[in-house]
Amino acid sequence: MRGRSTERERIGRLLADGRLGTSGALLVHGEAGIGKSALLDWAAGQAGGARVLRVEGIESEMELAYGGLHQLFLPVLGLVDSLPPAQADALRAVFGLTSDEVRDSFTVGLAVLTMLSEAAADGPLLCLVDDAQWVDRPSVDMLTFAARRLRAEGVVMLFAVRDGAPGATVKGLPGLLVEGLDRTAAAELLTGLPPYVADRVMEEAGGNPLALIELSAALTPAQRAGRLGPLALPETAAGLRGRIQDGFLEQVGRLPEATRLVLLVAAADDTGSLGTVLEAARELGADVEDLEPAERAGLVLLSGELVRFRHPLVRYAAYRSAPLARRIAAHRALAGALGGAGQQHRRAWHLAAAATGPDEGVAEELERVAEWAGNRQAMASASAAYERAAQLTADRDLRARRLVQAARKAADAGQDQRCGALADQVPLPLADPEVAANFARARAAVELGHRSPAAAARILLDSADLTGAAHPEATASLLVDAVHAAYSGGDAALMAEVASRAPELPVLAVPALLFGDDVPRTSGVPGASGMSGMPGVSGALAALRPLVAATEVAATGVMERLLTGIHCLLTGDHPTARRVALGAVAHCREQGISGWLPTTLDLLVRTELALGRHEEAVARGTEALRLAEYYDLAHRASHLRAALALPAAVRGEEEQVRALTEEALGYARPRGVGRAAADALWARGLLELGLGRTQTALDALSAARREVGHPLLCLPLLPDLVEAAVRAGHPERAAQAAGVLDEWATALDRPALGALAARCRALTAPDGTAEQHFTAALALHSDRDGTGDSAGGGAGAGAGAGAGNAFDRARTALLYGEWLRRLRRQIDAREQLRAALDGFEALGARPWAERARSELGAAGGETVLTTRQDGPISLLSPQEREVVRLAATGASNREIAAQLFLSPRTVGHHLYRAFPKLGVGSRTELAALLAA
Repeated sequence: MRGRSTERERIGRLLADGRLGTSGALLVHGEAGIGKSALLDWAAGQAGGARVLRVEGIESEMELAYGGLHQLFLPVLGLVDSLPPAQADALRAVFGLTSDEVRDSFTVGLAVLTMLSEAAADGPLLCLVDDAQWVDRPSVDMLTFAARRLRAEGVVMLFAVRDGAPGATVKGLPGLLVEGLDRTAAAELLTGLPPYVADRVMEEAGGNPLALIELSAALTPAQRAGRLGPLALPETAAGLRGRIQDGFLEQVGRLPEATRLVLLVAAADDTGSLGTVLEAARELGADVEDLEPAERAGLVLLSGELVRFRHPLVRYAAYRSAPLARRIAAHRALAGALGGAGQQHRRAWHLAAAATGPDEGVAEELERVAEWAGNRQAMASASAAYERAAQLTADRDLRARRLVQAARKAADAGQDQRCGALADQVPLPLADPEVAANFARARAAVELGHRSPAAAARILLDSADLTGAAHPEATASLLVDAVHAAYSGGDAALMAEVASRAPELPVLAVPALLFGDDVPRTSGVPGASGMSGMPGVSGALAALRPLVAATEVAATGVMERLLTGIHCLLTGDHPTARRVALGAVAHCREQGISGWLPTTLDLLVRTELALGRHEEAVARGTEALRLAEYYDLAHRASHLRAALALPAAVRGEEEQVRALTEEALGYARPRGVGRAAADALWARGLLELGLGRTQTALDALSAARREVGHPLLCLPLLPDLVEAAVRAGHPERAAQAAGVLDEWATALDRPALGALAARCRALTAPDGTAEQHFTAALALHSDRDGTGDSAGGGAGAGAGAGAGNAFDRARTALLYGEWLRRLRRQIDAREQLRAALDGFEALGARPWAERARSELGAAGGETVLTTRQDGPISLLSPQEREVVRLAATGASNREIAAQLFLSPRTVGHHLYRAFPKLGVGSRTELAALLAA
């Protein structure tokens, strides 16, 4: 480990923390041969009494779902029986120990987390994931999922990945870049060579330790003596990786022919099983004794029943140095050796590797592999299998179907660019309407994920028009997806156009009616249009009721749930929207639809914000953004950043709002993601309004309104726009916005929306009538029904019904108090301003609290800082609060861990830290404290 003091110190600190019970993870990355594996070996040697689990990526095993996970847990497989039943069943299924399907990838992730925790129950645990770029994607996903959630288990996880290699994506972990050795450290690896030769080797190796060792080992005796010809070590290297490979090829080439043959089989194998390798090698005329020269040369390590290459580049050299005919023969021999139960997927891949042209039998086997992987939520592996099956398919239509399936699975795996590349290979035109519809979905997924929501909606709409009435189910599904894409772009006209294709469907009837021609759009005077002539709104509310009821049925899909929640949100039924959103999130978790989870969480965040539940919104939004970034869902991440900027604006966190909105707008504006852009600008306007910069606030809020155009899509920001316009001295702009808000509030008949409309009427009315509007607003804020004509049927509309929105209530009290103070009604003003101050302080809305405090002081009221109403709870971190809240309900540590994606030991750690802060000693006391 010469020249690696910095790296060893970093890893050593992790190991020391692990011995003290603190978990940690590190991504060790760098170019091939730079010493990543050596650092992992050093860590294993420093582990002391810690248990060590290790997995080494194998390039040929990349598409075998969960193979890496199985390799890692093989020494502790017996611990599966100690897991909660659902988690144990999930692991048995992904390991092929049962024929069950895996519908929920998050259950697999929790099972991995619990397995690691259980493996560390008796002492620290060190997990080493070497060559992670060659570990199958589902295994990497589950291991990094666990690594990011480990806290107090004493588990240290080290991942080594080669920079620039295909599949080299391990996200969300702190990194350690391993660079080349300096000249002094490099020289220590080249003892025994003449200075001139050592200088030449160091020049070519560029500090790469493996290159230094292998290039020097490949020197002939004459070269070692200093006789270097001009071509031995060329002045301009073709590339370090190629030079390293040349060294390996030289060593492999010196071996006997039979040894090279058995090494070829071992290199082609993906199990590491010595028995499998030897069985296949015997078919080709080699046997176990032929491994001896390779073992003596240090190219392979044999232990028990396993064969392991010293370095992946040795494996590559052994494979690539063999002629094509021998490589094909090796794969055929391995396919023959893997004919047993549970080996079908490996057999199929070896047959595919041996195929030199179309082969429908092999293609069918690969399609079964794809279905197997898809049922275990290994979407990337399923996509790869479909793609290879398509390559082996002669029939044009069948090849198209398999390519479309490969593209859709790639999209499900978050591989949008690969999805687009696969879609480009599909032969057109497509004869099968179902395949054509799936092809449109694949293309739309790429558009929506990285380009234009409007273009995505158009692709789906055009496909629906082509599919036609002969295939009503496919057409309806395409239209539903198109409406969602149009909503994401904030394009009401496009939503109406799509919905008009099938207004008889309830999920499309709602937008068709809401965005039709008989609803208010631009009127500027309160009450001018007359609501009795608006059957569209009442019809939409009537169509929404059966949709809400249908979300209780398990068969309802995620898109129907999403749109139902969106419709409830748009029509102001926030409690019901929250209930539907919670169901959609639960549906995604239960069914393993992880690609849709950030989107359903985004809906839940918006319902929490609408109900004034800011802390819950931040917690849900943070989780959703982390998932969106993990899955490379840039489009959804822009929505989530804009949503998270809103509570930050309420708290006056100017720097955070700027950072979130700049990133959101940077993505949304060039691509026409109008709704995300509008929310980001709304957050900026709300921040400026709270800080008293009213003209800047008005400019931002007006820009937000223009991003989406239709009043229903910008309804939530209109109260802020009205207040900004009034305070900035633009009463005409305030009156126009207040009129639009009043029309929709009357049409929708929701108390919360009615309260905001009444407040805006008070701001724009003469002093003689303002008070009646302020008092009406406060009465509506206190409406204990809180749901109005709920689509969900009123009672049971969800948590938060009747609680109102505390932020909106405090703002109404502030504006009323300011108005009273202006009329010199000081005593009445103090009552409202005190209520506003208490409300803002409870929410942590600092700018608004300062404004209320200033007004209260001017009215002659007491302005001493009040105490947060939540008392000692405010001392907890957000994660501790969530754990405490669930513990108070009686949930066990394991139940809490499953819900929050933590290990049970981390949950216990949070409770250990929280109890002293709260002054309690038991869960019973905790429940009593929270109830109080």
